[in-house]
Amino acid sequence: MPLSLEPIEQLLLLAADFTRFHDAQVRHAVNGKRPATVLNTQAASAQHLANSALDIVTTLNTESMYHSPAIRAVYARIRQLVQLATDAAGHLIDAEDIVTHTQEGLPVELDDGFLTVLSEEDVRQETGRRFTLVAELTALGASDAVATAEQYGAERRRHGSTPEHQPPVLSRVQNSTLCAIARGDVTVSDGRPYNRREEAGISASTIRALENRGLITRAECQLWLVDERVHLSPAGRRGLSASFANPRPAALTATRPTALQPAGTPTPTRGR
Repeated sequence: MPLSLEPIEQLLLLAADFTRFHDAQVRHAVNGKRPATVLNTQAASAQHLANSALDIVTTLNTESMYHSPAIRAVYARIRQLVQLATDAAGHLIDAEDIVTHTQEGLPVELDDGFLTVLSEEDVRQETGRRFTLVAELTALGASDAVATAEQYGAERRRHGSTPEHQPPVLSRVQNSTLCAIARGDVTVSDGRPYNRREEAGISASTIRALENRGLITRAECQLWLVDERVHLSPAGRRGLSASFANPRPAALTATRPTALQPAGTPTPTRGR
């Protein structure tokens, strides 16, 4: 039975959306601006993340598959992403209410349940605390979505499903770079790519090679001191999805093979 890669591609697209959301969240938190319009926009984006994750659950429900422990874990991880995004939207809506109520001279209900009129400094602190909390909540959303996609692909493969598409032929470095891009780890500054999880980094030639094959795209990044964020293209998501659903080649080994001795050659013994 052919394997539908749609859930995996949906998860990779969700990962990219988490990355974009988190970039915007960190930028605005560092920038110190908390206008109600920014809070409203981010709250809508967080709700979009939750709805996208729910759509993946709906897609999974249409898949014909055995709900093994691994598949149940996939469902659980996606529902955690739903809850995470929903909580993020709630915190942002609360922050927006604090700003608008204070602007109108109305009291604000804080976590202790009491109504109070906040000063301008109090508003900055309360909205800033919630904004920072949202950034922390969503920091691992992209990597969690990618890990869930890989787990789903591996489990379907284990039960004999085959992908509809063949993965692109890539070197190990190119394949690992594609995974890093999916997790939201790769940016470009001053023409030099940077991988936040690895000190070794990524070469510009690797980025160009993937770009020339149409597997990745670049977009302006909202982070400070960063020029561009590297994302998977639709072809890149399709290719990485296929690689998750295909058996991986055995890792190369640097171990030197044991030298064969001619027949009849005595085995040297250690002198006493």
